[in-house]
Amino acid sequence: MSTPDYNHTLLAMANDGIAALAASSAGSSHATKAQQSHFLCSWMAQALKDRRYAKCIADDLTQWVRLGRSVGAGAELKSLLERISHQYSAAMQAPTGLGKRLNALLSAAREADFIIYTDTPIKSKLKLDADGQSSVIICADEFTANINGDELVKPLTLYVRADEQTLAKLAYEHTLLLTLGDKKASLIKHHKAYRLYPHNLLPSLALLTSN
Repeated sequence: MSTPDYNHTLLAMANDGIAALAASSAGSSHATKAQQSHFLCSWMAQALKDRRYAKCIADDLTQWVRLGRSVGAGAELKSLLERISHQYSAAMQAPTGLGKRLNALLSAAREADFIIYTDTPIKSKLKLDADGQSSVIICADEFTANINGDELVKPLTLYVRADEQTLAKLAYEHTLLLTLGDKKASLIKHHKAYRLYPHNLLPSLALLTSN
C-alpha cells in the first residue's frame, strides 16, 4: 500500500478542517476569530491524537496546535487552512510545465527590477554586490541540467534576496510551490535558499502568500 505524499495529505487535512469548522457553531457568521482558532486548534489536536493523517504532516499539526494555544486568534488558523487549500489545489492541478513557468517567473521578476543570474556556476559561498536590490540566483549547472524543455526534471535551488511576500506572490501567480526560505543553506550571502521540486511535490510546507 502506497503512502500518501505530503501535498495530498496536507490538502486533505486543510479541506477537512475547513469543512469541520463550517459545520460547527464556530463556523457561523457571528463567530469570532478567537472562537474559530480555538475550534481548529482543538480539531488539529484531536487529529494528531487519532493519527487521522499520515505522519508526514504531524510536525506541522503539532506546531499549529502550539501556536493556537499560545496566541489564540493571532494564529489565524482558518486563514492558514484556506491559503493551503487554495494554493495547493491550484498547484496540484498543474503538475507539468514547471520549467516553462519558472522561466516566466524569472521574466516577471526581471520586469519588477530584480537582478537575475542563471549563467554562473555556484561551487562555494559567494557574495553579490547589488546595494540591496532584489535578486534571484540559480546555479548555471543546475539550471541547465535540471530543466529539460518545459519540464523540471530534478529539484532546483533558487537563492533569493527579496521581500518574501513578493516572492510568494510571484510563485503563486506562476502556479509554483517553493519551500520555505533557508538562510543557513544558502551559498549566497544575504540570500535565502528556496527549493522547487518536479511536479510541485514538496516534502514540506510551501511558502504561502499572506492572503
